[in-house]
Amino acid sequence: MAETPAEDLIHYIAPKGEYISFLDDTDYIAKGLEWKLFTARSVKRELLYKSGSFQAKVKLAGYEQYGNGLDTVVVEFENGKLSCIHPSYLKEMQSSSFGKELLSGPVSETSADPSETEQVMEAPITENFDQLSEEPKKAKTKTKKTTAKPKLDLPGEKVHFTATVKEFTAKMNHFTGEEDEVILLENVKVTTEPELTIGDAWCGYSKTLKKAELEEGDAIEFDGKVVDKKYNKEIRYKVNNPSKLVKKGMEA
Repeated sequence: MAETPAEDLIHYIAPKGEYISFLDDTDYIAKGLEWKLFTARSVKRELLYKSGSFQAKVKLAGYEQYGNGLDTVVVEFENGKLSCIHPSYLKEMQSSSFGKELLSGPVSETSADPSETEQVMEAPITENFDQLSEEPKKAKTKTKKTTAKPKLDLPGEKVHFTATVKEFTAKMNHFTGEEDEVILLENVKVTTEPELTIGDAWCGYSKTLKKAELEEGDAIEFDGKVVDKKYNKEIRYKVNNPSKLVKKGMEA
């Protein structure tokens, strides 16, 4: 039986209309460095597009840019066809272990937020990758602990909180490929009726919060909305859009 040509296994996602071409070589290098596809000492003119069954060489043709400031790379295959792919996914393909992971079966699961996953899956993927992506889920089901804490009945609207700043750290954003600055909180409580003890939670370290010049151990109160969006296995809840923050003992 004749083998299926490698190019027939590629799920091409054509650019939506006119994409942005690089202005010059300086622009090409700047964008490649921003996407972390190569280093300043080793600028690549060709990159690898991989799956579990093949790999192909591609060139960076340009990119599409959206209102949220995120880019989607447009690559050109040797047959001249164009396809869109997320830069962090293309970066992963440059790893020597990328194709081996797909062929060897289940890979270690990275905890991505649903909103991020939807965007990342816009990148080209093959049938093999789709089929294998279900296997880690099965493995996770076997090892799932039954001692998980019961889910809290969270308020649906913005409420008032008290909390203590526990730690300043970072969380990998699997869509951008960058680490986002975050704050871990403890003793988090909803003080508006009905009162609710959250315990540990986390929130993004926004520019607004940075202006408050917080330190570890600070007791704070603020308005915000709590959602079921885990930081890790121990910290399940996230506070979105904290505002009107006041450090206790420093009220006007």
